[in-house]
Amino acid sequence: MAHARKTAGSRTATAGESGGFTAEERAAMKERAQEVRASTRRASPAGKAAEDEAAVLAKIAEMRDSDRVVAERIHAVVRASAPHLAPKLWYGMPAYARDGKVVCFFQSAQKFNARYATLGFSDSAHLDDGTMWPTAYALAGPSADVEARIAALVERAAG
Repeated sequence: MAHARKTAGSRTATAGESGGFTAEERAAMKERAQEVRASTRRASPAGKAAEDEAAVLAKIAEMRDSDRVVAERIHAVVRASAPHLAPKLWYGMPAYARDGKVVCFFQSAQKFNARYATLGFSDSAHLDDGTMWPTAYALAGPSADVEARIAALVERAAG
């Protein structure tokens, strides 16, 4: 029985010609490279903070309606419950950082063609609970209960 060998040219249809990354993943990496370049050109910390907040709000404004409504509420809840977290873009997503390290981020459903938006937490978040805990939450839409849960998670994550 002859065995077919995979070669560098035999990639999946979704991976394309870029070494296994989808178009959405490549776009996110390009956005991250632009974010890094932009951050090195800024002069003052106050100017950087204002530019970062404006960039996050602009990114939220670009989202389709269903994602934008959720992102606006997430932004408001994070800013109210953990005002010391600094808004910034991270791989083209609204994120909130402590001492330059991302603690939490909002991933729109549109970003990776998912069926729901996500609120994610990095390993810098203080959410450890035993030997296993969630680091991302699916968001189907805003509600008072959801916002209260997010505020509690963000407060805990921000330390």
